[in-house]
Amino acid sequence: MKSGHSSRMPEESSPRKTPQNVPYRDLPHLVNADGQYLFCRYWKPSTPPRGLVFVAHGAGEHCCRYDDLAQMLTGINFFVFAHDHVGHGQSEGDRMVVSDFHVFVRDSLQHIDLMKKDHPDLPVFLLGHSMGGAISILTACERPNDFSGMVLISPLVVASPDVATPIKVFAAKILNLVLPNLSLGSIDPNVISRNKKEVDSYTTDPLVYHGGMKVSFVIQLLNAIAKIERALPKLTLPLLVLHGSPDKLCDIKGSYLLMDTAPSQDKTLKVYDEAYHALHKELPEVTIPPSSTSKATRQTQRETSFIRWRWS
Repeated sequence: MKSGHSSRMPEESSPRKTPQNVPYRDLPHLVNADGQYLFCRYWKPSTPPRGLVFVAHGAGEHCCRYDDLAQMLTGINFFVFAHDHVGHGQSEGDRMVVSDFHVFVRDSLQHIDLMKKDHPDLPVFLLGHSMGGAISILTACERPNDFSGMVLISPLVVASPDVATPIKVFAAKILNLVLPNLSLGSIDPNVISRNKKEVDSYTTDPLVYHGGMKVSFVIQLLNAIAKIERALPKLTLPLLVLHGSPDKLCDIKGSYLLMDTAPSQDKTLKVYDEAYHALHKELPEVTIPPSSTSKATRQTQRETSFIRWRWS
């Protein structure tokens, strides 16, 4: 800015702040390759951990919504860590905007590398929900030898056939050239869970993005889906996939495709016949990980050693 017109204080007097106006110096955070500050969250077990679990949250939400799941994992001695993706929660960036979907993957690998540096001898697992499932799949494929296993909850693998018709995809690509910030509608909270308490929690959470999904973001999701289709034949790590059959946000056909295509020799798909999208926010009878009394009525292959000892 021109001399005499700047009202900015020196950098040390005006620290970077979250979109909620909280100084990052007061919060755990990392700075990504683009210089953006990302809010981080850590759940450390009370005893020495037996492994690290990186959690990748879904579109429009934030990592603190995984507190219950993380607490369960710390209870079995896993060190859980996560961050709010660019444009989400308490991280910097325009809301629900990303220049390239790979930014999410790149930032995840940066965070994972930081944790591995501090805990070089611990196995690392990935846990992703919805869009976070897509991030986890692409992260695992980028570093196929770095991870000991992956859990996917209602992952985004294929586009919904109702949404991604050829004409709609073509229209979205055209709109992205002229109106990239045009809203295509918001997520209906009632399709997230059958648990009314959890739906109310979602709709009143100020860190959740409740606006419409922009055309440019939809294009990035479609780009990610295309990359996943090419990446699935390279997915060899142990897999546990959990999905509700009536899921209206991420088509369960994607999980079936993943199971059919991924060459992993250690993979299990649990299908919940009545559960909605956020299985970890569902009615009490839906348990994560699945129990013997859970309404997970179908599975492929056997209950593998990956599930038996690592997630129980």
